[in-house]
Amino acid sequence: MNGAAGGAPEGFHPGHGAWTIALTVTLATFMEILDTSIANVALPHIAGGLSATFDESTWVLTSYLVSNAIVLPISGWLATRIGRKRFYMACVATFTMSSFLCGLAPSLGWLVFFRVLQGLGGGGLAPSEQSILSDTFPPAKRGMAFAVYGMAIVLAPAIGPTLGGYITDHTSWRWIFFLNVPVGIVSLVLTSRLVKDPPWLEEQRRKKTPIDFVGLVLVATALAALEVVLDKGQEEDWFASSFITGFSVVAAVSLVSFVLWERKQSHPIVDVRMFRERNFAVSNAMMLILGLSLYG
Repeated sequence: MNGAAGGAPEGFHPGHGAWTIALTVTLATFMEILDTSIANVALPHIAGGLSATFDESTWVLTSYLVSNAIVLPISGWLATRIGRKRFYMACVATFTMSSFLCGLAPSLGWLVFFRVLQGLGGGGLAPSEQSILSDTFPPAKRGMAFAVYGMAIVLAPAIGPTLGGYITDHTSWRWIFFLNVPVGIVSLVLTSRLVKDPPWLEEQRRKKTPIDFVGLVLVATALAALEVVLDKGQEEDWFASSFITGFSVVAAVSLVSFVLWERKQSHPIVDVRMFRERNFAVSNAMMLILGLSLYG
């Protein structure tokens, strides 16, 4: 049974305290979600420090969200192919190293590039944490575990602007990125010692399944284009801009093509047929509402 869907099979024991594991994986996820909002208030400081205009500096936000959105839906597939613990640790390491490089960035171009890497690393953290929690806790305690996770994803974007403003006013905008480094190192060390992949996941990893390259390209193109539209639309006056209109068409065509393609695949990148399950579909709709409320 898939850990994200049904939890750990009976008899699987991670070998360490479940709550210790929960706090360990929540730590990195909290920092990743915090980074979606902490840089917002620092944009004027970033633009001034790197000799860029404010409009140019907004790519610091867009680049992170685009790469984050690409990895997010395919993280389950990646975790199955290379091992969830290995994938999670790779994400934490990438996120931590790129955060350090963001703090050292000598120009806006380099900062945007490092933010892309940071988004790629951060995109896999939250889905992996949910799977780890599901496999670590028995069904009777799983609700409490996900409540802790819920606190992290609600608190992080809420305190991000305040924390970002405080840091940039009292030190430098670079410290909003350096802040992630010690947290990431602690999370990496604890994860290596505490987290363990369940046996069923090891069995799935050893199976050689074909890679759905078409689905991978379509979902990456669709989400990247859609993120650019949503993030830059207001600046460009929405569909009065040929730039936004073009990206909207690319997003729509790619997304529709992706859904139609994935429905016919035996080994899809994202199993869109899961939306036939009422609970899964309703849960995603509620997460959409939560996202609109927090980030709108």
